[in-house]
Amino acid sequence: MNVETFRVGEGEKVDLGARPTVVPPIYLDKKDYKKQLNSRVKHLREMQEKLYAHDTYAVLLVFQAMDTAGKDGAIRHVMSGVNPQGTQVFSFKHPSSTELDHDFLWRTVASLPERGRIGIFNRSYYEEVLVVRVHESILEAQRLPDSIAEDKSIWDKRYESIRDHEEHLHRNGTRIVKFFLHLSKEEQRKRLLARIDDPSKNWKASPADIAERKFWDDYMQAYQHCLGATSTAHAPWYVIPADDKKNARLFVSQVVVETLKSLNIDYPSVSPERLDELEESRVALLADA
Repeated sequence: MNVETFRVGEGEKVDLGARPTVVPPIYLDKKDYKKQLNSRVKHLREMQEKLYAHDTYAVLLVFQAMDTAGKDGAIRHVMSGVNPQGTQVFSFKHPSSTELDHDFLWRTVASLPERGRIGIFNRSYYEEVLVVRVHESILEAQRLPDSIAEDKSIWDKRYESIRDHEEHLHRNGTRIVKFFLHLSKEEQRKRLLARIDDPSKNWKASPADIAERKFWDDYMQAYQHCLGATSTAHAPWYVIPADDKKNARLFVSQVVVETLKSLNIDYPSVSPERLDELEESRVALLADA
């Protein structure tokens, strides 16, 4: 599969209406889907072990989407075979009072992945140019100076802060890949109904999801501005068609595998002296039998 077709070019003027929410399935049936996903998960597990052993790079995966787009499922299925020791998942909800006393990037910094690990942000600092842009009243709670809160270029400046932040991380060994799971409004309607009609999914249903749906067009505008302004060579966005969950998971898994492969990492080499030490240890252990 050519996942590069989903990548947002640097400086691209994004039109989500022209980008598909569904494409022909790249799997033949459910059995083939599982086979393909398992193959990618196995490859991902092998690459993640090398990443951990190499202990030089970190990888940050950012997931953003409208409600019901399948972020949780994509993370759960794609990362299902990865060693939990080398993976960290964080979800960012409404900011606390302590977090509101800092700049908008602060609360996510402490959750960045360590070298050798894969960090996953289920929503992220991008909420500050998405939900906050759609609901500008939220800015009032952030207690910004009037000169900043009332600045009409506040969103462009936040994009700039994000680009600078991600460039800084890249320079220091963190590789960033960002996914927008692109769901159609009709598919969201069906999934919201399923949460209501299926007792096993009732716990997921929330009146807030229906309320936010009324701002669909505003969110699409916010996403278009955000994707175009913050997709860079070192921290690209991928707009993944998400109406078909299985397809979306295969696409995401392929991007993650290709990202890890691009690092050209392997297990650390062992010096001749260290090999001699290991041989001595082997002999001692065999003699101790």
